[in-house]
Amino acid sequence: MDIKLDWNDVSIVPSELSSISSRSEINPLKDGKLPLFTAPMDTVIDDTNIQHFVGNTNICLPRHVKYNELTKVYNSSWMNDGCDSFFFSYGLDEIIELFENGSKLPPRVLIDVANGHMQKLYDISKRIKEKFGNDIELMVGNIANPNTYRKYCEIGVDYIRVGIGGGSACTTSANVSIHFPMASLIDECAKIKSEFDNPTKIIADGGFRNFSDIIKALAIGADYVMLGGILNKSLESCGTTFMKDKDGQYEEVDFDTANTALKTGASVYKYYRGMSTKEVQKSWNRAELKTGEGITKYNLVEYTIDGWCENFTDYLKSAMSYTGYRSLYGFVGGPEFVQISPMAFNRFNK
Repeated sequence: MDIKLDWNDVSIVPSELSSISSRSEINPLKDGKLPLFTAPMDTVIDDTNIQHFVGNTNICLPRHVKYNELTKVYNSSWMNDGCDSFFFSYGLDEIIELFENGSKLPPRVLIDVANGHMQKLYDISKRIKEKFGNDIELMVGNIANPNTYRKYCEIGVDYIRVGIGGGSACTTSANVSIHFPMASLIDECAKIKSEFDNPTKIIADGGFRNFSDIIKALAIGADYVMLGGILNKSLESCGTTFMKDKDGQYEEVDFDTANTALKTGASVYKYYRGMSTKEVQKSWNRAELKTGEGITKYNLVEYTIDGWCENFTDYLKSAMSYTGYRSLYGFVGGPEFVQISPMAFNRFNK
């Protein structure tokens, strides 16, 4: 059995010599945005706070935000392309019903399924791409097997979420023992990309703790990274906002109160929950609740989304400078890596 590696186990090697003398020479964007997606989680993004993310990241919306309703509000307002650039999420049974009924689908569809290895998901994905081709961009997931990635490439799926159980609000790996260490998983999927002229784009999803993890994912070969917990910790996330009262109990506050409090150095918190928790199942009015594979918690607010994205941009540019890549397209899957010991990791993980 081969040993598989996670983010802590690898480090990027700088190029032998780099002709880049300034970060100003570097473009870290794809189609004008950072190579990031919002996770379709109802404590990260919804129809109330899209405007805070749309200038920096690519948008995946949670299932309760509906395309037909949102277009009435946002189309041609503060966005040039309205809502057509967003991915709208659907459950598996929901998308099958809509497809078979001939219902209109948005231009970008995410089939939001925890277990992307189901034959049922593969079959409907194939039918959608056969019928609509490039008229619909299709995202599926999640998967944690490189051979599954190859199968979705073969049927022309546009994007796939790669990673199971790594998220900070997910307990699948802890309770079910389903996981594939992310550094090796992304690496093996990225090597398969070279077999196809138009491969499925890899979205590394789950378990990112810091800027370094994200940059490693891109350098190993992920086309994008999807973020949940990191974005929930921003002031603008749609998780309910709290402060602690004099007795240490969480007390809900509005945005302006939280914003003012942060400027004085006070602690502000965001409610965060995994999308497989019973709380989410109840919000979907499910008649029968399944055992949850997620947790709820309060995250300390640490930044604004603009501030975090500005820092990430600078760190990504720095990594590209060290490795000699002016374009993000070259950086993805380009740099050399080395395996490191836990002691080596601990020395620089301050």
